[in-house]
Amino acid sequence: MKTDIILAGVGGQGILSIAAVLGSAALSNHLYMKQAETHGMSQRGGDVQSFMRISDRPIHSDLIAKGSADLILSVEPMEALRYLPYLRSGGYVVTNATPLVNIPNYPDLPTLMATLDALPHRIVLDADKIAEAAAGNSRAGNLVMLGAASPFIDIPFEYLAEGIRTIFNRKGENVVAMNLKALQAGREFAQHQQSVSY
Repeated sequence: MKTDIILAGVGGQGILSIAAVLGSAALSNHLYMKQAETHGMSQRGGDVQSFMRISDRPIHSDLIAKGSADLILSVEPMEALRYLPYLRSGGYVVTNATPLVNIPNYPDLPTLMATLDALPHRIVLDADKIAEAAAGNSRAGNLVMLGAASPFIDIPFEYLAEGIRTIFNRKGENVVAMNLKALQAGREFAQHQQSVSY
């Protein structure tokens, strides 16, 4: 078992929280994990990317070669497209549809969405809207995204939920409950999309 994941977004969207939950879930499930990330923490709105490699066997490199990622999980649609060269044939793109326009030459949104819609294996969702409806807070959109990606990650769902408890426990039970609702809502959306597609 192996899952190579590229997490992508911009600063302030919760990419590092997704990585922390995934890492906790992998370790709790007695899996090997390596992570390499690139980010400018002080530059909110700058691009953030994390390579996560999870396996039941030792992992020798924390980098993912082009054409070999199993999953691109992006909390911003343009950032999903940025990493498409890394996606393997048959790999999945799971991306938020809500753009964060942080550059003057941001692509035309209808063109961007048409490019995403043309991908053979993708889940595109409005994570902010789903988070607001399910968890009462659009800031939980990153955990909606993790939930939507969960069917394509070889970690049992209950370990992801436990990862949320581990990472967010210090913030209180209300925050844990909010993020668990967001995770579940994202998973249900992806499962529904898969059932409609096939």
